[in-house]
Amino acid sequence: MNNALTEENIKKLKEELEYRMTVKRAEIAKEKMVAAAHGDRSENAEYKEACANYRENDNRIQYLMTMISTATVIEDNKNDKSVLGVNSKARIRFVEDDDEDEVTLVTTLDLDPENMHISIESDLGKALYGKKVHDIVEVNAPAAKYSVEILEIL
Repeated sequence: MNNALTEENIKKLKEELEYRMTVKRAEIAKEKMVAAAHGDRSENAEYKEACANYRENDNRIQYLMTMISTATVIEDNKNDKSVLGVNSKARIRFVEDDDEDEVTLVTTLDLDPENMHISIESDLGKALYGKKVHDIVEVNAPAAKYSVEILEIL
């Protein structure tokens, strides 16, 4: 996995992990106990749902533990306006079609393509990460290669 995450991202993951391992697990255990008291478990929809919730919570716990243990910690350099880094905003121009757009480079956890929050692990994010104003970078996307110029770091 080895996702590039900031200390803040890891802190949020650890908080969710702690919540799921303590509060959420206790809630689900109580649900299972109440549902089991209703009778035959083989035909008890509430019990089956509680079991499904338990498995779902455990799967999320495993995911969180993996994300935390395999993360590569990177600096959140929003104070450095000279290069593009995590949480940097930039105005870019797609060279081939002369379209301009505003992007924000983020970690995988903060990804939001509809709002142009681009992961630094995506093709475009990799190409822009660490670059400066007026740099022209080539993006190696699966469909095609294209060029992007960094017009301004906001």
